[in-house]
Amino acid sequence: MTKILPGLRTVSSDAVEIVAVDESFELDSGETLTGTPTVTEVDTADLTITNRTLNSSTMTINGNTVAASCAVLFKISGQKAGTQYNIKYTVNTTSTPARTLAWIVRIQCR
Repeated sequence: MTKILPGLRTVSSDAVEIVAVDESFELDSGETLTGTPTVTEVDTADLTITNRTLNSSTMTINGNTVAASCAVLFKISGQKAGTQYNIKYTVNTTSTPARTLAWIVRIQCR
């Protein structure tokens, strides 16, 4: 089941933006993300989405320290001012049995 992340991220029009999503709240102790996330735009064909990956080292997202392999990262471009985008991503975990997390991140272009 795909869940919608709370909040609305804001990006600039005609810019290349990196989106970073902390998944540590969804992971059990010792569990991490694995593989390459699948990232797709849901409603329009405006966006170009590239560089789908996991964080390879500890990083800070919204003031929170996120351990390696606990965040999904991707780059977007082509967004248009005044448009809200819904971007769905799925990513696998290292749990046994393995789980697949599915989320929609909402992005508003200003």
